[in-house]
Amino acid sequence: MTEETQMPEPNGTVADAVKDNWVDRFAPRPSRPYLRLSRADRPIGTWLLYAPCLWGLSLAVLATDSYSRHDLWTIVGCGIGAFLMRGAGCTWNDITDRDIDGSVARTRSRPIPSGQVSVKGALVWMIVQALLAFLILISFYPTAIILGIAALVPVAIYPFAKRFTWWPQVFLGLAFNWGALLAWAAHTNSIGPVPIVLYVAGIAWTLFYDTIYAHQDTEDDALIGVKSTARLFGDDSRRWLRLFMTLTIILFGLAVVLATYERSMLSLVIAIGGPWALGWHLTWQLTKFNPDNAEGLLRIFRSNRDAGLIPLPFFAIALLV
Repeated sequence: MTEETQMPEPNGTVADAVKDNWVDRFAPRPSRPYLRLSRADRPIGTWLLYAPCLWGLSLAVLATDSYSRHDLWTIVGCGIGAFLMRGAGCTWNDITDRDIDGSVARTRSRPIPSGQVSVKGALVWMIVQALLAFLILISFYPTAIILGIAALVPVAIYPFAKRFTWWPQVFLGLAFNWGALLAWAAHTNSIGPVPIVLYVAGIAWTLFYDTIYAHQDTEDDALIGVKSTARLFGDDSRRWLRLFMTLTIILFGLAVVLATYERSMLSLVIAIGGPWALGWHLTWQLTKFNPDNAEGLLRIFRSNRDAGLIPLPFFAIALLV
């Protein structure tokens, strides 16, 4: 590790941000540290939070065979909410991890350890984002509102998980896939087996992609005592990734069957194509997995935006037949 890689990036740019991202290019300069704190320069996290929302709403529409203009608002509201709550969650994560981030090459350029944002300023920014997200949440049905408030529990716990368990990715999965439950409730004002099975499938998906992501930091994590599934699995990671991939597809497929078994056989078969196509994408990711190639790991991780969107055309077509 060279001294150059340990220094913050020029102009406040975060080391693992998307090249030429809109924050660094177009955002007003005073806002950039706060947008970087929210990971607006790294949009993959928003997509990973948003995809389960779209899955949950899609299966709710298929199960009830009904949709309305309120569902269009749910799509928009969940998208904005995913951006805001991902930002609030990342801000909380960076507040709690500020000392750890300063000891890791990939993260020491983040706004708090690099001195761009104070802890007090970060707390204020986190509250602003959370309150804006709450204004969206209260436009949904009561069950969805309760679920949205309850989501704060895994969000609050996640940053501390790597201090007390080798499985912090489970806590990330609990937080990042909550939208599957919330979006289902935003359509039905209820909860049931379908969103619960879908939620567990999403957790398995998170274990898959975030174990890949965590392999970037295994050396630094070992030095400072941070736990992760990447460190836990080590050279056996590929076998565990295959297990998580299999669980994702089986559970996702089961959720689809439970949501569509009363529809036509053609509709069910087309909808099942969503998890099937997702499985092929995850298989491709596994073939590219090389724990010693940090750039490749980040590229695979970011490809999960596409993975999360792949099932949606299948669900849309299944609704029409």
